[in-house]
Amino acid sequence: MAKFSDYLRLVKFSHTIFAMPFALLSFTYAWLTTDHSANIYLLLAEVVGCMVFARNVAMGFNRWADRDIDAENPRTREREIPAGVVSERGALWFIAINAILFIALAALINPLCGWLSPVALAIVMFYSYCKRFTSLAHIVLGISLGIAPVGAYMAVTGTSAWECWLLALIVTTWCSGFDIIYALQDAEFDRKRGLHSIPALLGPRGALVVSTLLHIASIALLVLFATYQPQSWLLWVGCTLFAAILVSEHILVTPTKQRNIGIAFGTFNALASLSLATFLIVNLVICG
Repeated sequence: MAKFSDYLRLVKFSHTIFAMPFALLSFTYAWLTTDHSANIYLLLAEVVGCMVFARNVAMGFNRWADRDIDAENPRTREREIPAGVVSERGALWFIAINAILFIALAALINPLCGWLSPVALAIVMFYSYCKRFTSLAHIVLGISLGIAPVGAYMAVTGTSAWECWLLALIVTTWCSGFDIIYALQDAEFDRKRGLHSIPALLGPRGALVVSTLLHIASIALLVLFATYQPQSWLLWVGCTLFAAILVSEHILVTPTKQRNIGIAFGTFNALASLSLATFLIVNLVICG
C-alpha cells in the first residue's frame, strides 16, 4: 500500500516552491494596497491550502494521464505509477480528494474564488493532454502556474486588477521558458512517440532561443511591475537577482551542454522565485 510520502513524490511536492512565492507576493500586494476586513492569518492559510491542493490535482492528474508514456520513457519509467508504487486507482482517489478540498476551501474564501475554482482545475488538468496535439504545451503549463498570483489577489479583494495579471504574465513566460529547457531531455523520445514539444519541433538550439526570448519577456515584464512598486534598493536587488539567475540558467544549459538541466530546472528556478518574492515582499512591508 502506498504511503503518504509516495504521493508527495508522485506530485513532486517540493516543486510547489516555483509559483508559491509569486502567490504570496500578490497576496501581500493586495493586502497592503486595498481595503479588507478578513483575518490575515486565516486567509493566508486558506490561500496556501488552495495552492497546495490545486497543484496536487495538477501534478497527480499529469502523472495519471501520462502513466503509459512514462512507462515507455527510460527517464520516467521509475515514476510512482509506472513503477507500481502508487496504483492508478490510488492516484485517482488522491486527485479527487484534493480537487474537492480545493473547491471547498476556495468557496470559503469568497464567492468569486468558489465559482472560478472548477475553471482553474480545468486549466491545470487540460495541460496534461496538450503535448499530444500541440508544441505550445509549455505555454499552457505557464498559464496554469500563472493562475496562482491572480487567485491570491482575488482571495484578498474579491476581484482582480492589472497588477495581478502582470504577475501572471511574468510567471507564464518564466515557467514556459524553463519548461522548454526541462523538455530538452525528452526531445528524441517525444519525436519517436509522436508527442509535441518545442525541443522536438525546433531542436536544442531553436528551443533554447525560444526559451531565452520568453525569459527576456519575463525580465521586461518584471521591470514594468517594479516601476509601480515602492522604490528602494530592496526592490531592485530582488529584480536583479531574478534576472541574474535566469541568465545563469542559459549559461549552464546550451545546445551542446545539457547535463546540468536538473540543476537549472530545480535549484535555479526555486532560487529565482524565492529571492524575488522575499525582496519584493520585504520592500512592500517596509516601504509600502
